[in-house]
Amino acid sequence: MEEKVLAVVAGEDITERELNDFMENVPQDQQAYRANPQFKHQCLEQLIALRMFTKLGEEEKLEETQEFKDIMEGARKDILAQMMVSMIIKDIAVTDDEAENYYESNKAQFSKGVSVRAKHILTDTEEKCEEVLAAVLNGEKSFEDAAKEYSSCPSGQRGGDLGEFGKGQMVPEFEKAAFGAEIGKVIGPVKTSFGYHLIKVEGKSEAKETPYADVKESIKANLLQQKQNAAYNAKVKELKEKYVQK
Repeated sequence: MEEKVLAVVAGEDITERELNDFMENVPQDQQAYRANPQFKHQCLEQLIALRMFTKLGEEEKLEETQEFKDIMEGARKDILAQMMVSMIIKDIAVTDDEAENYYESNKAQFSKGVSVRAKHILTDTEEKCEEVLAAVLNGEKSFEDAAKEYSSCPSGQRGGDLGEFGKGQMVPEFEKAAFGAEIGKVIGPVKTSFGYHLIKVEGKSEAKETPYADVKESIKANLLQQKQNAAYNAKVKELKEKYVQK
């Protein structure tokens, strides 16, 4: 089947296959536009421009310059090196058994510790914190509205929401209070180096183990990378003995 010719530049055809190959190399964030006719036209115009500049370069005999020869020699070396590295690692693989054994031997990596979901209000003084607490407890303001109005933390604009966090992510005083708090009950003032906090814990999650099925592919990818790196480094060591003068 004859390929569709989209343009002719200096007597040379630009085919639809060549355009598709060109679009394969556009930045990842533009790949979604490949089916758009206008984007396809823009790519064709870019390809035409490149071919025209190529033709001009030929007419100007740039291929005969030392600069061109140096660039081509550098490209030749890079391509050979990349092809050789690909050959060294192409047959490396990770089996399901290897991945499962790694999981069983490193379960701590795949365990999620206890965590809490909490909101807080941060004030500069204990007196202000007490005033805000009173307003929340007597129903004058909701915790979230009070956070938006009084909290000096950027989370105040989200009603004080800190999301979910585990141990070791907050300063010790805050962490101790949050993990010891009763769900739904506002506690404070809690003093930290940032100021005085009111804390409202909205949920707690117990420690749990991530199932093997959920991490199998990421384990295999990591082990593959490790194996490839090891093979690469071993070959580098071997080649240094062969090629590098001491």
